[in-house]
Amino acid sequence: MAPKAPTPSAPPSSGAAPTRARARDKTTTRVNDAEASRADILAAATREFSEKGLSGARVDSIADRTKINKRMIYYYFESKEGLYRAVLERCYGHIRMSESAMDLDALSPEEALRQLVRHTFDYHNTHPDFVRLVMNENIHQGAYIADIASIKTRNRHVVATLRGLIDRGIAAGVFRADLEPIELHMSISALCFYNVSNRYTFSRIFERDMSSREAVKRRREVVVDMIVRWCANSATPKGQRSASSR
Repeated sequence: MAPKAPTPSAPPSSGAAPTRARARDKTTTRVNDAEASRADILAAATREFSEKGLSGARVDSIADRTKINKRMIYYYFESKEGLYRAVLERCYGHIRMSESAMDLDALSPEEALRQLVRHTFDYHNTHPDFVRLVMNENIHQGAYIADIASIKTRNRHVVATLRGLIDRGIAAGVFRADLEPIELHMSISALCFYNVSNRYTFSRIFERDMSSREAVKRRREVVVDMIVRWCANSATPKGQRSASSR
């Protein structure tokens, strides 16, 4: 009887593609899990640092909030200070991205300025954690934010945007010719910031609820009007300025 022919083995390549696909899936899953973990840690750390400051914040508390092992937090961010810097970078990046999403060029200069001030006011009002983090970093005299290059890069974009808006307003005859973008940015930020940073002390001293919907809405338009009037070209008749903003 003729010997039975050996059963041919499957070619090596037949299982290679599925194996590589599974490996890619596992890698993608690990990357996604790592990104999700980092996002959870940063969100919890934002609350922790904004509530307690850098000195009072505890990595143990952040681990408890996220249910993520404390060693993993140190693996991702190296130290509490490293995590604090990452929180600052994330928060500044978020407000700058929200500003960049505005299509100011589609509006007249005056209306674009109004919308920018409203946006900044609303952002501060709905992100009190950001305000408290900025206050805390000022206690540290900006020591940690100075090491974050991306914040400076994003802020240069803000200055460039304001420079373009100012130039359009000057060309249209509705803005003063001596406006400077960093001064404008500082003035907008200061007025919008105060409504959150001092809301509790002001409310207690003057017995006025600064956090009520009516008070926030009223203050928002006061801030908008103050900035627009400060930027306005005094030589331009009021009626002409109003017409240019429509």
